[in-house]
Amino acid sequence: MMVTLNKFGMGKAMLAAVLCLLCPAVLLAATITNGHETKRAGKVHDSSSTERRMAAQRHSRTGHAGTARAASRGSAAHAHGAAAHTNSTHSGTRVAGKGTATARPVHGSAAKAAARKSTESAAATSSVVRRRGAVASASLTTRGGRRRVMRERFTASSFDSDPTEGDRTGGEDPVVRAAAVEALGRLNGTVVAIDPANGRILAMVNQKLALSAGAQPCSTIKLPVALAALSEGLVTRDTPVNLGGWRMNLSQALARSNNQYFETLGRELGFARVKHYAHEFGLGEYAGWEIEGEHLGTYPEQEIPASAGGVGKMCSFGEGVRMTPLQLGALMASIANGGTLFYLQHPLTPSEVRSFRPVVKRYLKIGGLVPEMSDGLLGATEYGTARSLRMSFTGEPVLGKTGTCSSNGTRYGWFASYANSEYGRIVTVVFLQGDRAVFGPRAAQLAGRFYQNLEEHNYFAGRYRPASSAALR
Repeated sequence: MMVTLNKFGMGKAMLAAVLCLLCPAVLLAATITNGHETKRAGKVHDSSSTERRMAAQRHSRTGHAGTARAASRGSAAHAHGAAAHTNSTHSGTRVAGKGTATARPVHGSAAKAAARKSTESAAATSSVVRRRGAVASASLTTRGGRRRVMRERFTASSFDSDPTEGDRTGGEDPVVRAAAVEALGRLNGTVVAIDPANGRILAMVNQKLALSAGAQPCSTIKLPVALAALSEGLVTRDTPVNLGGWRMNLSQALARSNNQYFETLGRELGFARVKHYAHEFGLGEYAGWEIEGEHLGTYPEQEIPASAGGVGKMCSFGEGVRMTPLQLGALMASIANGGTLFYLQHPLTPSEVRSFRPVVKRYLKIGGLVPEMSDGLLGATEYGTARSLRMSFTGEPVLGKTGTCSSNGTRYGWFASYANSEYGRIVTVVFLQGDRAVFGPRAAQLAGRFYQNLEEHNYFAGRYRPASSAALR
């Protein structure tokens, strides 16, 4: 009996010990489970609060279609632009008929539903995570709920301690050069100013970069593509092009730098015609006349692979193409003067300026096409991708085209333009390279500062006079 009780007592003691060991684990598991549930409840609460706030905001909105649609587009464009930093937009206007841009009115609950759907879609598809140093990060949430983080790492610097080092300036216009130097500052870039009436380079800041082999032209490639499509009669400035459920014309596509539009034109033209016009407009050729140190920008002999986007990407982003600032300047000068493609010349001494004579490379049959592009190029600075120019300059109409892209750890920002003064015109190319601090609209802003500097010195009124046709030919 005594032994049995002892055994029983020992059994109770062992059971108590086991329970003592198990209880903390059970309590810990319960605590963890409760913590997760609390977090989930907090998320649900936050989500409910957010939904209530969104509902209140939607309720306070009017049923006007323009307000709802502008708000939804703005949210989507902000999320996309912050994640990708590209000046190339994908917005357009539905058209009711050829040459007429009209928006279909939406009222009441339909407008609210459209705004809610667009906002929720933008939030679900793209959100900015973080940018630290030279790394731009964005997260994309797929339909399955998985989040994929994409990072673009830049290794190039956006700044240069002295961009003017080594420049030869003896034959440059001192007012134009001073304006360009001040506008560029310490950015890693170049500013080239050209007289489109004769092809003389008035100023070339950071000549090592300006005379280099260039870089991917990004969206500035849309200039020769637009001229090619107009030359072939594929479109006019008002022709609506079907982009899969919506339409856009050339003026809108140039102003907003729409990639899908120019990919469509590129595929319609085909590589052979695109290449022909690219060479006709000076790509793949030396742009300068006996300019020491000039390197050649190249245009591929074959279409890039379909896996890289084919001719469509060549016509929207300039994939596979290398363009120099001088090539782009010569092309923009031919647009500004109505079709004369000059060899660019850079006098190095005052005596060379006095003996300067224009040298024509060839005459382009684009005189009747330039007005078809003017609305789009002016729209870029008025309401499109180059509207940042108007932050610095509003004195004269400016027509231009931006470009932004990146390759091999370097981001490029382009802007080619001309100020359309009643006293004459001046062509400017701004090219920047570096990290995410540079892009096409930044280059446009610098161009605006350059034009403002010229205006403050009365350059447009005091220097230029209308060029006669004889001077061009």
